[in-house]
Amino acid sequence: MTVARDGTRIVLIGMMGAGKTTVGMAISHLTGWPYIDNDEIVEQLSGMPTRDLLQQRGEAAMREAEFAAVDKVLAMETPVVAGAAAGVVLNDEVSARLHAGAFVVYLRATVETLVARVQGTYRPWLGADPEEAMRKLYEGREAKYEALADLIVDVDGGVPDQVAKHILEAARFGTS
Repeated sequence: MTVARDGTRIVLIGMMGAGKTTVGMAISHLTGWPYIDNDEIVEQLSGMPTRDLLQQRGEAAMREAEFAAVDKVLAMETPVVAGAAAGVVLNDEVSARLHAGAFVVYLRATVETLVARVQGTYRPWLGADPEEAMRKLYEGREAKYEALADLIVDVDGGVPDQVAKHILEAARFGTS
């Protein structure tokens, strides 16, 4: 599949809590492009929410569904904005397809910001010590996110609409 890397397919990557859904929806609002979240696609593909898939079928099944979700996004009609699973960078082949087929934006945040943003939400990965779990999940992924991204945006304290406008400008799409 050959897709022009012109920003008509924007995929947001980063850790849980980085703001992929919030920023993706802001881009959608500014452009009128559809936004699709990884969890929505995983549920379409597996017939159950991500957390249920993880609990009932295990991590391997969930990862396979997340990787299949990337391929579904890459096959969608453009323009489109999507959020990818945080673990997409764990598979080099999937990452390569994503890089070739989309304008990839890494929403980078500190562990402290990520933990604050996910407090009070149901995230099966975090267990009893969200900060320690987040540090372990993030370990080794930052370099992979950076290598995959066409654009890196630091989102600590960022306003979603401003982050969205910055992404659109970097992808050469104005917001007027």
